[in-house]
Amino acid sequence: MSTTLDRFSHQLSAVFGLVFGSSLNRAHAQNKLARHIVALNGKTSPAEIITEVADCLKGILGYRLFAFVNKKNAGVDVWLDPRMYKRSIEDIIIRDFQIKDAKDLTYLNTHKDRGACLEKFNLDSLVHYDHKEENCYSRLYMMPRRPISAFHDDVVRIVLQGCSAALSRQIKIEQLKDAATIDPLTGCYNRRAFEAQLIGHAAAADRHKKPLSVVMFDLDHFKSLNDTYGHLGGDEVLKQVSGLVRRNIRTEDIFARYGGEEFIAILSETDKIHAIELADRLRQKISALRIPFNNRTIRVTASFGVAQLGGDADIVKLVEDADSMLYKAKFNGRNTVMPGLIKVHRDENAQSSILAKVH
Repeated sequence: MSTTLDRFSHQLSAVFGLVFGSSLNRAHAQNKLARHIVALNGKTSPAEIITEVADCLKGILGYRLFAFVNKKNAGVDVWLDPRMYKRSIEDIIIRDFQIKDAKDLTYLNTHKDRGACLEKFNLDSLVHYDHKEENCYSRLYMMPRRPISAFHDDVVRIVLQGCSAALSRQIKIEQLKDAATIDPLTGCYNRRAFEAQLIGHAAAADRHKKPLSVVMFDLDHFKSLNDTYGHLGGDEVLKQVSGLVRRNIRTEDIFARYGGEEFIAILSETDKIHAIELADRLRQKISALRIPFNNRTIRVTASFGVAQLGGDADIVKLVEDADSMLYKAKFNGRNTVMPGLIKVHRDENAQSSILAKVH
């Protein structure tokens, strides 16, 4: 830490000796920038780190637009100020980072001016700076209020160097956390992480008197599938099925690999009937899935068990109930959901009402 600060201090002295006229202004600006560089090392999230950079450059150099883009293995993070330039800068980011569309961008900062008009702007005066670390690539876009000299470029690059070092460290920390909670094959939570999440979600559901359900499912005849296609084929099925499920549940739902070919999901603010409906939609999608492997096509089905948290907030019983329903689904022929649903039609013109079967 002290070595890094000494290096920055030496760079700052050289740069500010050329940029600022009087020794008083030079010392004030140098101290201000040094404080921001030190503050970067104390930030604990990418959003906090980039906010510090934005505040620093706005205070020292000024800008009409600031956009920080960080490319990671998992996607592209964007910090933008002000929001009214979003439409124009997104086109540039999509082109520069060769991504499909704006849906692949994750915005780290929220905006109070959500009702602001998003107009197209001429970004001819836009400049950008790049910096690479071992685990991330960053690009800073700026539209300055006044022409930027070579000395101003040096200031930006010093700040960007400190920012990228802080981001790289934070990414490493997140990767270590993920290694302890994420199943490496499917990208889902592992069982240990699921159990920790269930404790918190169940407590919140009980406190706010909101429903909570879990959906547990198991891939049918998975041993036979492994025998037929080998373990690599089985792994591909697990990855494809888990990816399908993640795409068809809410982002706030907790999805985990419970063990082997068994998966489980926590559905907050969801009662049993709606959980059963979701389970049946997932069952149909899994049944329709076609997985190419070694010039062959693998098909698979799944059996589901659903349970809702009781008034006593007993999470052990909740999981046991879901497991019991899953066992019934297996016993009843597989590729089904337990408890099941029946549709009751009052008349041909009335909407159908959905009730849960009692088992």
